[in-house]
Amino acid sequence: MRVHPTAYIHPDAVVHPTCHIGPHVVIEGPVRIGANCHLGPSVVVMGNTDIGSDCQIHAHAVIGDTPQDRKYTGAISYCRIGQGCVIRESVTIHRASIAQATTVVGNDCHLMTCSHVAHDCILADEVTLVSGALLGGHVQIGPQAIISGNVGIHQFVRVGQLAMLGGVAMISRDVPPFTMTDHQGEIIGLNAVGLARRGISTAEQQDLKTLFKVVCRSGMSHSRSIELAAELAQTDIGRQFVEFFQAETLRGFSRFRGKKSRSRKNLVPPVQHPPLAE
Repeated sequence: MRVHPTAYIHPDAVVHPTCHIGPHVVIEGPVRIGANCHLGPSVVVMGNTDIGSDCQIHAHAVIGDTPQDRKYTGAISYCRIGQGCVIRESVTIHRASIAQATTVVGNDCHLMTCSHVAHDCILADEVTLVSGALLGGHVQIGPQAIISGNVGIHQFVRVGQLAMLGGVAMISRDVPPFTMTDHQGEIIGLNAVGLARRGISTAEQQDLKTLFKVVCRSGMSHSRSIELAAELAQTDIGRQFVEFFQAETLRGFSRFRGKKSRSRKNLVPPVQHPPLAE
């Protein structure tokens, strides 16, 4: 293990001998760090935190600190980072606020500069947080979702698999899987590019299009549209889309933006130019 002489490693910590520990790193408490991890300058890892193998943690990231929750009274809780994650400069990930609970970041996640994962969040595999993305407590993010730059997500919100959230959006309600939001956090359609890049078949994409129209564009009541979608779903991905709406929600679902409001005419008011001087 290559440990810079200015680094501090607590006696209770277990760090794999293949790790690289940079200058001024602080590893405080019963931390466990897997093989081939690289901790850059001034990284801080605290508490009951497990970090999987092959993670790259860049300068000034803080992982496993106490939650920013007034109700937290010091109970033992945990933070777990999966394998192959990239955690960039000044990222913060807090351990859970509930006794014996765990904040989870899955495998192969990419957390870019200054993004924040609050207490009790659960991120599935291959999630991307772009710079400045902020997750409130108890947020759940599905696999391969992309949270764009400076997005703020309210506590207890769910974001489904392969969803893509528009930059600087305020997300206060659940975002279904395989969909995209605009900058206001409203659903504008399916994440067609993401579906194609992930190798989702034409039949599966068509199934999602049919179900999206039923749930989001039909004008039926929410309960009736979900019932009909459940009957129409033909693929596993389609059924996953419907199941997201059938599951318990604490925040409700993001608004689906109508076609009329999608036109540039409605989004951008006309510019009023002053009359030309004669």
